[in-house]
Amino acid sequence: MSIPDTKFKINQKVVYPSQGVGKITDIFEKKFNEKNILYYKIYLDVSDMIVMIPVDRADEMGIRSIVSADEAQKAVDLLGENFEPVTSDWKLRYQMNLELLKKGSISDIATIVRCLYHRSKVKELPILERKLYDNAKKLLEDEISFSMGKSPKEVETLLHAKLEPPGTVREVKRILEEEEDEFSDDEEEDEEITSGNDRSSDDDDNDDSDDKDDADDESDDKSSSSTDEEEEEDTDEGDSFGEED
Repeated sequence: MSIPDTKFKINQKVVYPSQGVGKITDIFEKKFNEKNILYYKIYLDVSDMIVMIPVDRADEMGIRSIVSADEAQKAVDLLGENFEPVTSDWKLRYQMNLELLKKGSISDIATIVRCLYHRSKVKELPILERKLYDNAKKLLEDEISFSMGKSPKEVETLLHAKLEPPGTVREVKRILEEEEDEFSDDEEEDEEITSGNDRSSDDDDNDDSDDKDDADDESDDKSSSSTDEEEEEDTDEGDSFGEED
C-alpha cells in the first residue's frame, strides 16, 4: 500500500511539545471508528516511549521539525539577554510558563529556562516549578544537541555559560525589591509584636513595683503600731511605780 505524501518523513527527527525530540519510525494507516486514519509512529528516546499521532492533527498538536543550527544559536543567545522579571506569585508564574511549554517553540522553552533559572537564584523554587524547569532545560538541551551536532554535556556547558556569564551579575532588580519589601513588612510586624510585649512587661514591672510599695507601707504601718504599743506599755509601768511610792 502506498503512503500518501506527508509533511514529515520516516527517520526524520521531530519535536513533540513537552515530550521532547523523537524520530518518526513509521507512517501507517489504522482503522478508527470505521475510518482509515493515517498515523505517525514516533519514538521518544528521552522517555523510551512510542506515541502515535494522527497525521492530520500533527500541526494542531505542535509537532514540528527540529530547528536549524542558526535558530538553535539564537535560543542559546536568548538565555544571556537581559529580561524583565515576571510576577513573584509562583502560581501565576507557573501557569504562564506552562502555557509557553505547551506552545513548544525553542524560544519559548529558552524563555522558561532563563526565567526560572534566575528566579531560583533569588529564592528556592517550589516543587512544581522545579520540575517544570528541569523538564524545559532537558527539552532545550536535547533539541540544541541534535540541531548543532554537539554532545549533551557540551550543550549543558554552553547553556550554563550563557545563564551565568563569568564576572557578571544578572539584573533581577524587581524581584529583589519585592523580596526586600516582603522582608521589611515582616520586620515591622515583628517590631510591633515585640514593642507590645515590652509594654506589657513594663506594665507588669510597674504592677510588681506598686505591690512592693504597698507591702513596704503595710510593713511600716505594722512597725509604727508596734512601737506605739511599746511606748504605751512603758508609760503604764512608769505610772504604776509612781503610785506605789
